[in-house]
Amino acid sequence: MAVLDYVELPVTSVATQSAFYSQAFGWNFTAYGETYAAHEDGPCQFALNGTGAHQGAAALPVVRVEDIEAALTRVKDAGGAITLGVFDYPGGRRFHFTDPEGREMAVYEPA
Repeated sequence: MAVLDYVELPVTSVATQSAFYSQAFGWNFTAYGETYAAHEDGPCQFALNGTGAHQGAAALPVVRVEDIEAALTRVKDAGGAITLGVFDYPGGRRFHFTDPEGREMAVYEPA
């Protein structure tokens, strides 16, 4: 089963942006170093990515799956283009792709 449950926003300052969203919406962020933080309450999580690496140009919808390799095959078979192959990160494994109209998304398998 695939579930859209994460949106990642590219930012230049995680500290500034997390302070803004905390004040604006009352969200609490968990810092994962100085360049990544996530609001993990609720059915859809919201992250701030200031790493530069693995960072999209716009908001990045992220789909959770149980089998990353099977999802990668399905995305390719459906006509998606893999833009960043499977990589490990502290929360699991992930890859990025564009759909047939060029919109970027990501897929992750939790650790």
